[in-house]
Amino acid sequence: MSRISILLVLVLLVILIAFPLVIESDSMINLAVYVLLFVALASSWNILGGFCGQTNLGHAAFFGAGALITRTLWFEGWHLVPSLLAGSLVAVALALLIGVPAFRLRGVYFAIGTLALSQILYITIGNMLPMMSSLPAKDLATYQLAPRYYLFLVVAFLTIVTAYTLINSKLGLGIMAIREEEDAAESLGVSALRHKLIALILSAFFGGLTGGAFAFYHVGYYPQLTFGPEWTFDAMMMAYIGGVGTIVGPIVGAIFFVILRELLALRVGEMHLIIFGTLFILVVLFVPGGFMSVWSKMRKTLARQK
Repeated sequence: MSRISILLVLVLLVILIAFPLVIESDSMINLAVYVLLFVALASSWNILGGFCGQTNLGHAAFFGAGALITRTLWFEGWHLVPSLLAGSLVAVALALLIGVPAFRLRGVYFAIGTLALSQILYITIGNMLPMMSSLPAKDLATYQLAPRYYLFLVVAFLTIVTAYTLINSKLGLGIMAIREEEDAAESLGVSALRHKLIALILSAFFGGLTGGAFAFYHVGYYPQLTFGPEWTFDAMMMAYIGGVGTIVGPIVGAIFFVILRELLALRVGEMHLIIFGTLFILVVLFVPGGFMSVWSKMRKTLARQK
């Protein structure tokens, strides 16, 4: 990164840290929390789906597992940090349960396996835990948004830094080589299975960590909620809209998605789902590189004109 880029990142971090201190509106802080949540979730999906090229249709399983384990342990009296780590590790275990056998096959087997895992957990949790999961009275009495905001800020920051470090490493080059051409990468000595599993572990870990932060943030919800397919497809949509396989793409896509969704939900209600579905199809068909590819082409055009 250049010095200007580092300076801009530091300034942005200062602004984000100061945000809940200067903004008094709870609705604005809630909006910021959801932006950070989806930045982390889309970035974690992008580690496997974008950098490695392995389409994960069951990222909600990792998100939901992290939320369920974190919330359960936290309610049992565990400290929040160990609860978050435990939830993330359970998400990794679920990922390996599907990834190890599926990655030995080619084609869409991994996508089918992750989708099946997510749907099985969605139905199972709905049947086993049909009751509402609500914060205990003592926690509800002391509930504050600021600690939740800062937790999501830390989770989003760690996810982005990990993704950036990964793609600028030798390991990341191997992962991206598999995305481009798996057979060619293996002919050069790159172990496809090893690199896929590393990308899967990182993606699942941060997906579970994001789910754990959601469990700490939300006052009450049905446990089945966090296993819903929307947590997968919304994250995937954000990555594609912003620019799949890039660092900034999921960030831009999450900001655009959350803000536009809030505006459309107020004006057109449930019609916003149709609008986003249409937008996703148009992006995939006509701008497969997302907003970042448009920005890159504009920069090249301006550079030629100079």
